[in-house]
Amino acid sequence: MIGNNKRYTFTDIAVSIALFFVVIMIILPLLWMFSTSLRPAKESFKLPPSFFPKAPFLWGNYASVFTELPFLRNIINSSIVAGFAVSGQLLISSMAAFAITRIKFKGSEIVFIVILAGLMIPAQVTIIPLFIVMRELQLLDTLSALILPGLVYPLGVFLMRQHSLTIPMQYDEAAAIDGLNRFKTYFYIILPMMKSALLVTAVMHLLLVWNDFFRPLILINSVENMTLPLGLFQLKGMMDNGNMSIILAGVIVSIIPPLAFYGFGQKYIAMGLESGGIKG
Repeated sequence: MIGNNKRYTFTDIAVSIALFFVVIMIILPLLWMFSTSLRPAKESFKLPPSFFPKAPFLWGNYASVFTELPFLRNIINSSIVAGFAVSGQLLISSMAAFAITRIKFKGSEIVFIVILAGLMIPAQVTIIPLFIVMRELQLLDTLSALILPGLVYPLGVFLMRQHSLTIPMQYDEAAAIDGLNRFKTYFYIILPMMKSALLVTAVMHLLLVWNDFFRPLILINSVENMTLPLGLFQLKGMMDNGNMSIILAGVIVSIIPPLAFYGFGQKYIAMGLESGGIKG
């Protein structure tokens, strides 16, 4: 048996130590949030602070999140918005990337640059025109007002385009010889080969839509149509009573779905990010 004689340099050790501290800095706040969510209200701001609750774990804080406010309805609304927005933008982004990279036409690069320009425009700049458009369409205070803007994701087009460039054009030529038209080539040949790029784009857009607070704050008025970030905002009244535990319980509940989705597709996300940087 050949032993492992690899020698670690000072740089390797220094990088490992630095990464260890980065991981600790990321994990500790999450553990502190979870620990505080199980405390009684009087322990939320107690000094000196303790990492573990001194009293028995108060799991009732999680039940209070759903009894104090329509939190379950907020989760359902966010799931509906995220589901339709992510699904729609995956279709639109992948079709746009297919057209830009695999259908030769004059100005394709200009079209791509114009799409990328959308990344430079903050949401605050477009919120007034968006509000006016939704008002004219009579979609204010509806989930459709949040879904429609979520269908457009310039970064998704970029990632799809980068991945599409790594797929040889011979697949398109073979599909044309077999009699497949453009749509069938896209749907049956190219789209399945973009699975990793689809998943990484889905996760990134899911986090963006799921955590979006600004647009729902402007476009949604009724409690029954509020999304999860607005529901968490409604919990701020608990701070007046010193009950930070219920607020953090709500935060823990809100991060479970995106974390689960990310954990499910972690391998493909890494593959998608790697392939997205191969060609420019």
